[in-house]
Amino acid sequence: MIKKLCATLALGLSMTCALAQDINFGFISTEASANLKQDWQPLIDDMSRQTGLKVTAFFASDYAGIIEGMRFNKVQIGWFGNKSAMEAVDRASGEVFAQMVNADGTQGYYSHLIVNRDSPINNVDDMLKNGKNLSFGNGDPNSTSGFLVPGYYVFAKNHVDAKSLFKVTRSANHEANALAVANKQVDIATNNSENLEKIKERFPEKFKDIKIVWTSPLIALDPLVMRKDMPEATKAKIRNFFYNYAKTDAREKEIVMKISKLSGFKESNDQQLLPIRQLDLFAQRNKVEADTVLSEGDKKTRLADIDKKLSAFN
Repeated sequence: MIKKLCATLALGLSMTCALAQDINFGFISTEASANLKQDWQPLIDDMSRQTGLKVTAFFASDYAGIIEGMRFNKVQIGWFGNKSAMEAVDRASGEVFAQMVNADGTQGYYSHLIVNRDSPINNVDDMLKNGKNLSFGNGDPNSTSGFLVPGYYVFAKNHVDAKSLFKVTRSANHEANALAVANKQVDIATNNSENLEKIKERFPEKFKDIKIVWTSPLIALDPLVMRKDMPEATKAKIRNFFYNYAKTDAREKEIVMKISKLSGFKESNDQQLLPIRQLDLFAQRNKVEADTVLSEGDKKTRLADIDKKLSAFN
């Protein structure tokens, strides 16, 4: 996606050529695309102006669409959650290069289970006891806070499968799940602290109808990922833009605050994903242990393979 922009001087005696690369910036579908575009477009415009790259927002209906977009080089840079970033690194030639930084100095955010304020469900035990009578709004399968974290801490550690626990299970983005709970369209759903802050700002009356019944351990803030095979000069421009953005400029500070109450971005790398890799493997291990269909031999083999992968992190 390289375009040559050439300007020929009046007499045609010399020519000056510059290379400008088109960059598609992918965004995971945590909420409606229109809302994401509204929050991120000022940063995208600044990125185009400051780097000289032509940067365009790229949206998909689910997380997999952004991962696959990067895999097939339709997306060169993306905002991901840690779980989807892991998939992008493993399957889509991606590498983590930056991490969001909260405006208040905290190092992460939280996954939640939420119910309507009128619900008799007040904690995980209430949910587990009444699962067969409840409808559940799960997150995107590639979401860290909407799927992986509650999948491990709430379901795997309690030796239950979300798909069989509830009367009805459906998957949606964070915003859709929050509004479904507020409107009593589902009984319980996953969400996270960042999205609930946005719900509070955009739908204050709906926010009043939401009750948190479970909070996870702290989750590392989201990473930014780029394709490894981009030209080094282009990667350097992108890194320099994000590492310096909103450091001093008041307008830029307002932009990142609107995105997700951020102060900016800091350097990061694939090491950020190690806790998520461990969490993913632990969840797989619990699932295999609870499998009543596998033969003992197959179960032993699979557990040994997972334990070998886990030991590599020690």
